[in-house]
Amino acid sequence: MAGTTLPTPLYPLYQEKFGFSELTVTVVYAVYAFAVIGVLLLVGNASDAVGRRAVLLWGLGCAAASAACFLCATGLGWLYAGRLLSGLSAGLFTGAATAFVMELAPYGGASRATFVATAANMGGLGCGPLLAGVLAQYAPWPLYLPFAVHLALLAGSAAVLLRLPETVRERQPLSTVRPRRPALPVRVRAVFAPAAIASFVGFALFGVFTSVSPAFLAESLDVDNHAVSGLVVALAFFASTAGQLAVGRVGVGRSLPLGCAFLLAGLALLAGALHWNLMSLVVLSALVGGAGQGLAFRGALAAVAEASPAGRHATVISTLFVVAYAGISVPVIGVGVLTDPIGLENAGLVFIACMAVLVTTAAAYLLRRPVPTRT
Repeated sequence: MAGTTLPTPLYPLYQEKFGFSELTVTVVYAVYAFAVIGVLLLVGNASDAVGRRAVLLWGLGCAAASAACFLCATGLGWLYAGRLLSGLSAGLFTGAATAFVMELAPYGGASRATFVATAANMGGLGCGPLLAGVLAQYAPWPLYLPFAVHLALLAGSAAVLLRLPETVRERQPLSTVRPRRPALPVRVRAVFAPAAIASFVGFALFGVFTSVSPAFLAESLDVDNHAVSGLVVALAFFASTAGQLAVGRVGVGRSLPLGCAFLLAGLALLAGALHWNLMSLVVLSALVGGAGQGLAFRGALAAVAEASPAGRHATVISTLFVVAYAGISVPVIGVGVLTDPIGLENAGLVFIACMAVLVTTAAAYLLRRPVPTRT
């Protein structure tokens, strides 16, 4: 997962090297999300058939191919290919790795396994920009060394993975895997609407942080230190991990509306950062918005899973992930489209206004119709 966010603090360097616009940065970033959505829809349940280990090895292979594309990059096409392969890798890992961790947990270790899966997922996403930023700033070969290190980490991961026991007992050929169409049972729709909106906004906020925040820090705040820009992005993911872990104490019923409130506060702080060009508000927006994303998304997952009828959990959760990853891609490209005519700061403010309307709508709906929880 660290590999999917590794290029984040390096985009300004690629812009300087290849001479492309901010719109192109957002499209390069969004290609990743489209690839994740494609995998979730087409082969999201592949590990149930062919086994967890095989799918995770494919995922590591795609991640290695992605790193190789960035190492060989001599033009924009290599970046698109690298992001596409990174998205394929993340899509393969999204369900299979979490299921593998849960199934390998010892008896009574389900809660600890959930913590490990959450920390590995969001923590990995946070470590990517931090690692790349530090290496780009303080080590030689800034556009090459981060991906060489990533390849070494992938090799170590593959060695460990090959030693793990397969947990799928009755395996089937890949030909039995069928694409899954997003679908919602009637009883889930009332819960799904606010959950999906909150997930969309939370992932959209992450999308903006990981695609255009380095450019904003450089252009508006004169922050050219790649380690600092990587750290700001990492803070949002680390805060999300903390928010997800807090759901156990807050409770599912309260975590979703509370997450919406934190997201709204994070958007407001980001608006203040754009308007007044204050680094402190950028950091606060990353922390508050990240915590809100974690609260809202884990609460959303729990709420829709609880409302789903038996045998439909995977389909409903996959649909939620599709909406969430649409949030990473579509609004981010919108910011890129608006950047040239009205400037990066104004484009960011338009994005914030749209996301604020969405998350306020979800919060108002939840206040009128709270998410039902089991007693």
